Amino acid sequence: QVQLAESGGGRVQVGGSMRLSCAIAGGSRYTITMAWFRQAPDQEREIVAGISWTGDATYYTDSVKGRFTISRDDAKNTVYLQMNALKPEDSALYYCAGDRTGQSTIKTMRWQYDYWGQGTQVTVSP
Repeated sequence: QVQLAESGGGRVQVGGSMRLSCAIAGGSRYTITMAWFRQAPDQEREIVAGISWTGDATYYTDSVKGRFTISRDDAKNTVYLQMNALKPEDSALYYCAGDRTGQSTIKTMRWQYDYWGQGTQVTVSP
């Protein structure tokens, strides 16, 4: 069974940077397409970024393009989300998610992911 554990959240000022990490344990983690989702209070959980298990394809939601970068280091069993130029609207609980189907296509819907971490809070202060 694959387990995901996020870390790196906290509070940062507007315009600052933060890097989130997602440690992957167990299962056939090398063929898992990964993604970061976020959920703000009273809002739906939305995809932020995704990376194929091959590492050669990425996806970003429009609001974070040019500011966020997703990457993976399979040697360390870790997926990262580098967030720059943070805005107050980026404040949310950030979740790491994994797609176990082995497909390299990056899916964008919450229900398409099988594995989830517990989440890490990101708060961007004015």
